[in-house]
Amino acid sequence: MASGQTAILGAGVMGETLLSGLVRAGRRVDNLLVGEKREGRAHELEERYGVAVVSNIEATQKADTIALVVKPQDMGDLLEEIAPHLRPGQLVVSLAAGITTAFIEARAPEGVAVVRVMPNTPALVDEGMAAIAPGSHCDDQHLAEAEALMASVGKVLRIPERQMDAVTAISGSGPAYIFFVVESMIEAGVHLGLPRGTATDLVVQTLVGSAKMLRETGTHPTVLREQVTSPAGTTAAAVRELEVHKVRAAFLSALEAARDRSRALAEGD
Repeated sequence: MASGQTAILGAGVMGETLLSGLVRAGRRVDNLLVGEKREGRAHELEERYGVAVVSNIEATQKADTIALVVKPQDMGDLLEEIAPHLRPGQLVVSLAAGITTAFIEARAPEGVAVVRVMPNTPALVDEGMAAIAPGSHCDDQHLAEAEALMASVGKVLRIPERQMDAVTAISGSGPAYIFFVVESMIEAGVHLGLPRGTATDLVVQTLVGSAKMLRETGTHPTVLREQVTSPAGTTAAAVRELEVHKVRAAFLSALEAARDRSRALAEGD
């Protein structure tokens, strides 16, 4: 891990999530900077974390690693602001969906290393899934530093950038699909006569327990599903309905649509 200063530009939900994760992971506060223009928000972060909140330009000038945690539509303006202050050898880590390493490299001085990250919202509870991809000026040390940043809030995988649209469709947007399924199961529970609070408790804990089984046993999901599915039983009846309604095919179509939209965003559509 690099010993120099790390700057986080953009102090929204994901920016603060990354900041708090780094602090909890033992990163020294005097090695962290936050770029934030809103005075009220800057004061709030200084009070909460004891971190120095400065301008984007000052953060860029002082830091060795700069995490860009802004919305995709704001990335062009941010790069225009900080590019004159970037220098060769610095690492820029982008967490903006659809922004390619080539987009950033074209706007940064030669020799600035760029790593692209696709995070997801479970980073808020330190259970994030981040995929990282190197740009053309990246070495292993740069990748390791980006990995260390994201490991503070969850798991990290290194991937080729050409796979980033598929990753966006699966883990980037994935929490929404899970919440959609949970929401549907709760509504079904209410329809079956359960109080909403009871249905919610049953579904949420079933989700948590099932996820833990997947992660801790390493057993294939098909095997785990078959363990619950007795011949001619209740689960078999339910799974048959899911197959009749082509839920598996619907997931494939949904993820293809998300991947295609990610590609379109990257192309500026």
